[in-house]
Amino acid sequence: MLLGLLLGVYRAVTRAKIYEAAGRIQVRAGASNEYKISSVLSSMNDDTSKKMLTEIEILKSDTLLLKVARDLDLANNPDFLLNSKEPQQHVSLDTPTVRQKTLHQLQSNLLVTLIPKTDIIRISYPCSNGKLSADIVNQVISDYVNRSFVTRYESQQRVSKWLAGTLDGLKRDVEQSQQQMMDSERRLGILAFDPTHSLISTSLEDLSKATGEAKMARITAESRYRALHEMDPNAIEGSSASAPGTMMSALNSLRVQLATLKSNYALMVAGTLGPNNSQAVAARAQIDELTKEIETEQNRLLLQAKENYTITKETENQTTAVLEAQKSDAYKLRDDLVEYTVRKREFDANRTLYDSLQERLHTASVEAGLEALEIDVVDQAIPPATPDMKPLSTIFLTSLAFGVIGGIVVAFLLDSLDTGMTSIAEVESVTQLPSLAIVPRGRRTPAEQSGTLTTAQRNLAILTQPKSQFAEAFRSLRTSLLLSSTGHPPKLIVLTSATPSEGKTTTSTNLAAILAQQESRVLLIDGDLRRPNVHHRLGMNGKAGLTTVLTGATKLEDAVQSIPELPNLDVLPSGPIPPFPAEMLSSEAMKDLVKHCLEIYDYVLIDSPPVLSVTDGVILARMADAVVFVIRHGKSSKHVVRRARDLLIRSGASIAGIVLNAVDMNSPDYYGYYGYSGYSYSSVDSDSWESQPEADAGTKKTGKGE
Repeated sequence: MLLGLLLGVYRAVTRAKIYEAAGRIQVRAGASNEYKISSVLSSMNDDTSKKMLTEIEILKSDTLLLKVARDLDLANNPDFLLNSKEPQQHVSLDTPTVRQKTLHQLQSNLLVTLIPKTDIIRISYPCSNGKLSADIVNQVISDYVNRSFVTRYESQQRVSKWLAGTLDGLKRDVEQSQQQMMDSERRLGILAFDPTHSLISTSLEDLSKATGEAKMARITAESRYRALHEMDPNAIEGSSASAPGTMMSALNSLRVQLATLKSNYALMVAGTLGPNNSQAVAARAQIDELTKEIETEQNRLLLQAKENYTITKETENQTTAVLEAQKSDAYKLRDDLVEYTVRKREFDANRTLYDSLQERLHTASVEAGLEALEIDVVDQAIPPATPDMKPLSTIFLTSLAFGVIGGIVVAFLLDSLDTGMTSIAEVESVTQLPSLAIVPRGRRTPAEQSGTLTTAQRNLAILTQPKSQFAEAFRSLRTSLLLSSTGHPPKLIVLTSATPSEGKTTTSTNLAAILAQQESRVLLIDGDLRRPNVHHRLGMNGKAGLTTVLTGATKLEDAVQSIPELPNLDVLPSGPIPPFPAEMLSSEAMKDLVKHCLEIYDYVLIDSPPVLSVTDGVILARMADAVVFVIRHGKSSKHVVRRARDLLIRSGASIAGIVLNAVDMNSPDYYGYYGYSGYSYSSVDSDSWESQPEADAGTKKTGKGE
């Protein structure tokens, strides 16, 4: 806001006197509208808003403004260039840099606006010289009117010339298509040919019917011939008699006579005459003769059927050939008819186009030159008498408004970029979870740095500083945690965080020690099977632990280790790092182990990995009665913490609350959080143990922890 106010003062003090002359023109539909050649050339018939925007762009075009600059010699006018009144060296607009500079200044300062709901365009130009301002506006209007007349006239002339040349080509096309159509008519023989009632169509129908009948006759004759050829000779007369339309043949009569003679001959031979009797011999001769006649008749019938088959087949072939020839003629005639139709359509289209263009050619000769009437000058620009200057109050208020808006934008931008959490109220607002405790950030005492203490004493500050703010924070955590659930306190507690180095191991070890000081049996399980650290913090051996118990290599009693300073606290290290930690933690063996531990101990605490790094923390959180979410002060961002919280909630974990770790208690937000006015710890006890971030996987037994 202050910068905006200073900018307003500077603008008010340094502002120059500017004169602004303005002129107005009307761009209307001219008298030539009714003679327009086409909709493409007639932009005035289009949408009015598009027309006016087009004209505004023409007024600000490089070509028009360059002509204005040449006519007024603006490149050598000191008032235009806002330079001193001293004579300047003469320059030419043909120089690219001079031309670009002049055009840029003209286009930047020339104001071309459309008066709403009218066809009037207002043109103005601010300048330090009032007369020059008016001259520029008037010259722009004059050159624009001349350009409008010249360009439209030349456009109509070009169209007229093009139409004249096109008509010659169209005329040749019309004559050629007409000749081709007449050739097709001569080939057809008639002008109105109807293929549905032609002689060829009738012949095709008759030939198709005759071909079908011949084919049926051939099939019948062929089947009869093949049947007689393959039939028993004695059954031929039956076939002949059974044929439709046939009479009893001679073959049947001969067979009847033969049967009669054979019967008489048998009677003669069986009687008193004997086979050598003259009558018997004569009868035998007649039988032989009839047998020969029967064979001859059979052969004749077979030959007759074959000849009939041959005749019908030849008839079919001839009718089929004639039909195919007639089809070829019909196809050829159909092609000629299609060609005729195409030629006729082409002729009609060319003729229509030729007549239309010829009519428009006469219209174009009348339309040329009438476009200039579409632009009228409403007001010429006159030099203004007084400069156009904004009031001081307007400058101050405008600059102040922009300064306030800019300050608000910057404030919101900085606030959105700040994703850290600096207060317990902000943490609770982001996570929507209650705060269980605030663990202060401290520093090590000289006794801890001397090396005379054990590893467990160096890393468990509640043993060496029982009255410090650090120890009091964990007592507060113990109280809040045991009161977090109604009915009974949680027995299985899982401590986790969103990302590594948040302080889970420090929180879990010190919370376990605080619970053990309450005469309760406590078991601390190192559930981080990827980067175990609990055994390093407490100076224990990590060869046997959770993984060996789950695999059955050792028993729980053999893997559990104790701390001499805290007899009620047992620790189950992680053991050797397994290849598949998630599968091992989600196994039935893990569930049985947790159930067994809850029967032995009053409280079971599990130090789990970060939930966003691996899925182990989510698996352990689902088993717990209460989940403690550890957040390191000034490290975790809002998005990361919110995502980790959502992941735990979706998994069904029971989140008891959050622990804000490594807090600077000297900050105004936390000053006096533990303690009251008039009551404080001694100077020695006030030096609390510093909460360090978690060590990496390779952390040695140095006592440096979270």
